[in-house]
Amino acid sequence: MQSAVFDDQGRLWTVEHGARGGDELNMPEKGKNYGWPIITYGEEYSGQAISDITAKDGMEQPVYYWDPVIAPSGMEFYTGAAFPEWKGNIFVGGLASQRLVRLVMKDGRVAGEEHLLTDRGSRIRDVRQGPDGLLYVVTDESNGELLRIAPKK
Repeated sequence: MQSAVFDDQGRLWTVEHGARGGDELNMPEKGKNYGWPIITYGEEYSGQAISDITAKDGMEQPVYYWDPVIAPSGMEFYTGAAFPEWKGNIFVGGLASQRLVRLVMKDGRVAGEEHLLTDRGSRIRDVRQGPDGLLYVVTDESNGELLRIAPKK
């Protein structure tokens, strides 16, 4: 588990590292079985299978998974007014992928994915919405940065 946030409806969302492949976005619910390690989309770093099963009755599927992985870090559910087109989207920092991932959400599902800050070449450690509705991103580097994401003027 890397991060957890509540959306504007009070639902809990989490992101977690898979092994090689299979990083997941979940909306966990009490009493449900999410299957690890019986079902998974990832494999051991050695290349061997953790499991060859990706679905099984009585076990929940992730809302979304990445393969190749992004190595998720911090996460934010956007509710601000600075970017009206981003309202209701989930932002996830990518460590290995060195990007900020915007997930376009629709009816509790991922309807699209956009990669931001790909030109910086920095591991994204965390993302937060400020009281001003702007996004603030922290990089995970020896010369790390605090980035402020604001609309173009």
